[in-house]
Amino acid sequence: MPHSSFSAATSELVTDQLEVPSLDDRSYRIIRLPNKLEVLLVHDKETDKASAALDVGVGNFSDPKDMPGVAHAVEHALFMGTEKYPVENEYGAYLSSHNGYTNAYTSTTHTNFFFEISALPVTNPTKGEEGKSALEGAVDRFAQFFIAPLFLENTLDRELRAVDSENKKNLQSDYWRLNQLSKLLSNPKHPYCQFSTGNLETLRDNPKEQGINVRDVFMDFHRKNYSANRMKLVLLGRESLAELEEWAVKYFSDIKNKDLPENRWDDVKLLTGNELQIQYFAKPVMESRTLEIYFPYPDEDTLFETQPSRYLSHLIGHEGPGSILAYIKAKGWANTLDCGGATICPGTGVFSVHARLTPEGLKNYPEVVKVVFQYIAMLREAAPQEWILNEMKGIAEVDFRFRQKIKASKFASSASSLMQKPYPRERLLSAGALVRRFDPEAIRKALDLLTPETFRMAIISQDFPIPVTLDKKEQWYGTEFHAEPIPAEMMAEFKKAASISKSERIPELFLHHKNEFIPEDLEVQKKVVENPTIAPALIRNDTGSRIWWKKDDRFWVPKAKVSITLRNGFSSVTPSNLIKTALYCELVDDALNEYAYAADLAGLAFELSLHPSGIDLELGGYSDKMPVLLEKVLLTMRDLTIDPQRFEIIKERIHRSHRNFDFQQPYEQVSSYMSWLNSPTAWINADLLAEIPSVTAKDVQEHFPLLLRHVHLELLCHGNLRKEATLKMASLVESILKPRPLAAGQWAPRRSFLLPEGANLTFARKVPDPENVNNAIEYVLSVGSRTDRALQARINLLAQMSHEPAFDQLRTKEQLGYVVFALPWASATRLGYKIIIQSERSAEYLEGRIEAFLADYEKKLEEMSDEEFEGHKASLINRRKEKPRNLGHESDVFLGHVLGEYFDFDFAAQEIAQLTPLKKSDLQSFYKQYISPSSTTRSKLSVHLCAQRSASPPPLSSLPSLLCDFLQAEGFSTASPDALAKRFEALDLTKNAEPAIVEGTRTYLKEDLGTEDVRIQEVLEKGRAMIGGLGLESTDQSKDEAVAADKAPAVMGMEDVAKYKAGLKVSEAAAPVVELETLMEGAAKL
Repeated sequence: MPHSSFSAATSELVTDQLEVPSLDDRSYRIIRLPNKLEVLLVHDKETDKASAALDVGVGNFSDPKDMPGVAHAVEHALFMGTEKYPVENEYGAYLSSHNGYTNAYTSTTHTNFFFEISALPVTNPTKGEEGKSALEGAVDRFAQFFIAPLFLENTLDRELRAVDSENKKNLQSDYWRLNQLSKLLSNPKHPYCQFSTGNLETLRDNPKEQGINVRDVFMDFHRKNYSANRMKLVLLGRESLAELEEWAVKYFSDIKNKDLPENRWDDVKLLTGNELQIQYFAKPVMESRTLEIYFPYPDEDTLFETQPSRYLSHLIGHEGPGSILAYIKAKGWANTLDCGGATICPGTGVFSVHARLTPEGLKNYPEVVKVVFQYIAMLREAAPQEWILNEMKGIAEVDFRFRQKIKASKFASSASSLMQKPYPRERLLSAGALVRRFDPEAIRKALDLLTPETFRMAIISQDFPIPVTLDKKEQWYGTEFHAEPIPAEMMAEFKKAASISKSERIPELFLHHKNEFIPEDLEVQKKVVENPTIAPALIRNDTGSRIWWKKDDRFWVPKAKVSITLRNGFSSVTPSNLIKTALYCELVDDALNEYAYAADLAGLAFELSLHPSGIDLELGGYSDKMPVLLEKVLLTMRDLTIDPQRFEIIKERIHRSHRNFDFQQPYEQVSSYMSWLNSPTAWINADLLAEIPSVTAKDVQEHFPLLLRHVHLELLCHGNLRKEATLKMASLVESILKPRPLAAGQWAPRRSFLLPEGANLTFARKVPDPENVNNAIEYVLSVGSRTDRALQARINLLAQMSHEPAFDQLRTKEQLGYVVFALPWASATRLGYKIIIQSERSAEYLEGRIEAFLADYEKKLEEMSDEEFEGHKASLINRRKEKPRNLGHESDVFLGHVLGEYFDFDFAAQEIAQLTPLKKSDLQSFYKQYISPSSTTRSKLSVHLCAQRSASPPPLSSLPSLLCDFLQAEGFSTASPDALAKRFEALDLTKNAEPAIVEGTRTYLKEDLGTEDVRIQEVLEKGRAMIGGLGLESTDQSKDEAVAADKAPAVMGMEDVAKYKAGLKVSEAAAPVVELETLMEGAAKL
């Protein structure tokens, strides 16, 4: 590759005067490189994480029409090695070794790549200079994606299968299914109509049949569309702006500039007359009833100062008195409504209204549409209101002024995407956030676009109020649907509603009142401290309460978070109680919706939810009016009178939510079974579903006073609140609810089951969705108590070290599935290590591959150099040194310690103390005892969710590539799919495939690769499991079953669980790791 000419390159300053939040202590600079690549440099001297993101102005709208998914596949392929760094996983391994990660996504008109890495100095680097951050090395590797990617032939098939696996993961997702249906029913001449993800059919099989070389297509796409002038880069780190600029010039100047124009489709309408004034009915996978209304609408990126769609969505989507939602909820037709404008591509957008309907609302969906058009008619008649815009403007200004930092990679990714918009560079960070002026004419023009003549609607449900035959299926996801012109009589009603006079209009529709929750007192009592406290103070600890308080000493925003737990030991003691408590929480929220919506708009919100031993009430946002909202919520909790109609609507919604749980992704379900198997007091979805139908409004009305009668109050206040305000809030809870104290020890302790030493258990059940072809496994090794700091440090270090190798081996190399995680595991009182996989391969096969990975990683750990081990250790220590990003982040950390009942606020420092002297031999000993498959004392429990329907086995033509991936994963780096294919040419693979495959592979290993017989036998034993996992026929089942039986875990079904739990011991209860007296206000500070 050519040497960089950065020394001769110079950058052009665009601006260093960005409009930023008042508390933002970062420095910013925007430059333009000679190749026209625009760069935002961000110096943050306090950040613990550095990041880079590059947004390319090309996406799936630029896919070849006959090869959908190319843009997405190219995004995947760029991670597989470059000329400068040809090892395919070198980039990911580098990031992982420095406490980092990477990701990317492909959108309609842009593709976004980003990474995050530790910003702290490397104290034990495996490469590079001591004392510098690892950011420069990551930037160097990252830049090569856009300069000289390899598109290696032997990695492409794997990445295509990764794309295919990602697509299959989404096949039963209603979001993806309904979005694709909306695209299908748009203008076929607009690229929006295309399939964007891609799969093996579009990206491998069809091109191969046509004699197309896929690698050439990908390289051509990259060559023609990846141009420096279409790219926007963000670099964020502790380094000075000058050093970041030097890196930008040094590493990105060699990206070629082809002076490509912005991708636009201004001459093609998204929706033409053929696609408007239609209604389409669609059947979702999950039970839902949704009305969706769409209007063609322009892209408003150039109207950032006035944002007319923001004004319209504020009013049409309002939830207070006089709103559309308030009216249709009162009629019993809907639960929620939201709306807004969205950009589809530069110049083109939509304005949409979405209503979640009740069964009665589904019957009356045309009436809901008429209410929407009547409200729009009212807005036209009332004319744009400047006071409303000024109220919106004021809230936006306060929010921007006190905007806090977010995750480094999230900021970099979103900022690089924002740079594609036509915002003045000085306003890059503020343009979308602030409304600057009132433009009534722009609002009127926007309103004129929302008419019955220019809309279409979708009715999404598993059944319909009128006779409908779903006579069509969408090609890529199989969604059943029917589309038709809106009947003339119905359209006439809509037009009448859109032009209705004030005298005929529904009187319950009117503009909202002024918002009384807009904060007025934004003063922050700032007292700078050298070392912020790491724990809240316990300011009250008596029979019935513990009150925790920390005045913010880091972020200086006029916000707070108040977390109130009302423990009663009654809320979820049975499935019936749990359902009644959940219904109560939802009914309180429903009763307060109109009142609390104004607070929500003004940046203050509450949430009432179920806690394992009680109820949680959380308030968060601007602290000024927080006591007012708290009082209203508590009064409603105490005095709730259940409306029978709303009860039935909310009960139906909860019942439907629990039925839909079974249609979530299998990997999202599997953890609930693991929690159930490890907890003495947990319930699974089936337990709850059985109770819901019998619960009545009377049951809940009688139940909730019992929840509030005996209570232990745990209250945590953190933020811009004085100690006196915190105590007043506690008094408010006690004076309004008047509970009798529930002393510590009178509520259910937090415990877990203890897996026996040497346990090798598996729980298996079917994936409830018969159409989902994915299996899932959660494989857990239970290690020890949460109070054992030495074990905890070892678990966390192992997870840090093995996460990326597990991903590389099980996903990238073996292509088991798109979802692969290796993480620490925790129950209420126990710690361990887990691996989760979702795959088309059987759960039994996945378990075997996890065991193989763990056995192989034991060898890797043995071979690992001390220097590399110390580097991993340093990376985890740096993670523990990271500071909270914002007030909410710190509040969540505190709350986790409080609700966990360990109060381990000093966890980070204690773990660093454990890690510092740790040697590789210590981790090896730990691994041999608790993790290694060869251990006779480790405790393993796995949950298998097994698909009812098998995926189609791969074609035999793909077998050489699959076997090559397997052999490379086993260490045969020179394995070649072409050479393997030659070994299979003379064999009959159409019948009794497995013996022939095994024989062909044996010959290849011995004669082509010169492998020794012992190693061949070892590989073939693993290979048999791999072949079985593909779904190919096995004729030697008796031998396979005999081998499997020798090592097979005990498999239990649903009927075995009660007996299993009855035979287990329980752990000690969760208890403070420090004496609470040491946390009292005035005690020695942590």
